[in-house]
Amino acid sequence: QVQLVESGGGSVQAGGSLRLSCAASGYLYSSKCMAWFRQAPGKEREGVAAIYTGGGSTYYADSVKGRFTISQDNAKNTVYLQMNSLKPEDTAMYYCAADLRPATYCGSWYFEYEYNYWGQGTQVTVSS
Repeated sequence: QVQLVESGGGSVQAGGSLRLSCAASGYLYSSKCMAWFRQAPGKEREGVAAIYTGGGSTYYADSVKGRFTISQDNAKNTVYLQMNSLKPEDTAMYYCAADLRPATYCGSWYFEYEYNYWGQGTQVTVSS
């Protein structure tokens, strides 16, 4: 069965860094869109970044451009989110998501309904 297992969350001070990991299993990893979303208390879930596993194209929300980097290790079927220069407003539960439909790019990556599998989430807390 399809599984997405996140890890790497934690608590850091503003300006610090964290790296999240999402290990995928149970499906053909290549040529898919995978993304990171986050949800802060009282707010809607929002797209943070996405990657096309077939060619490595990446996509970012404006709020994290230049600070976050999404990458992958095809051999491990794992997607990473390197988060640098963290701010208190980055505090949220972070979720990994996978769209299992074959794709050539991730055009609508920021819409939740594009993804049919989700991880359990990992908490990121940034203190000022």
